[in-house]
Amino acid sequence: MKQKTIILTILVCGILLLVPFPHKPSLLSVVKLTEEPEHIIVRGSTGSALTVNISFGDVDVENWIANLKAPYPLLFLDMDWVDRFPETVELIKEKNIPVALLGHAGEAYHQKTDLLKLQLEQFETVFGSQPLWFRTMDEDFPLLLRTALWEAEVNALGSSTIYTAGEIPPIVEGEIISVPLHRDVRISFGDLKKLMDSREFQPLEDVLFAMSVKVKKVPK
Repeated sequence: MKQKTIILTILVCGILLLVPFPHKPSLLSVVKLTEEPEHIIVRGSTGSALTVNISFGDVDVENWIANLKAPYPLLFLDMDWVDRFPETVELIKEKNIPVALLGHAGEAYHQKTDLLKLQLEQFETVFGSQPLWFRTMDEDFPLLLRTALWEAEVNALGSSTIYTAGEIPPIVEGEIISVPLHRDVRISFGDLKKLMDSREFQPLEDVLFAMSVKVKKVPK
């Protein structure tokens, strides 16, 4: 009887070693973080996350990316910019910096209904997988676009603060800060450094998975 008990104990221990214990969920396994397409994620519950929207910039952007240290901001990339600067994109891949899809202004998805599908295909061709996150250039998410994102299982991510210059905003728990690098609207790299030095930024998943996700319900 004692021998059977020992054998059973060994078998149970072996099974427990093979079965992974629950841990903080990874964004790699997440599909939809909201319950319906009317919701847009705008905040987490703790810490600060930095997101950078890139649609313009050459050597200056490449140099900034080359000098980035982890934890990295989430880079929202415009696909036209991606096509123009493949070497910078390769650098982003080499450093394993998290990326997401930056779309056009929200109104563009009314005018061209297949635009999102084309952009998602472009993103997957370059990065090997569909993006987990999508943001329009102006953070306007029309119903038609939100529905398409929902069906494509891509999360719409807004921001709690858009910072371009001037006084550094106060820290707000769960904040998702967005900064632009566009032709017409762009943060200077000096101001961007001040912002990055102003608080300890965390990966977006850490800010979200603490875990109460703040959402904004957009009317139909």
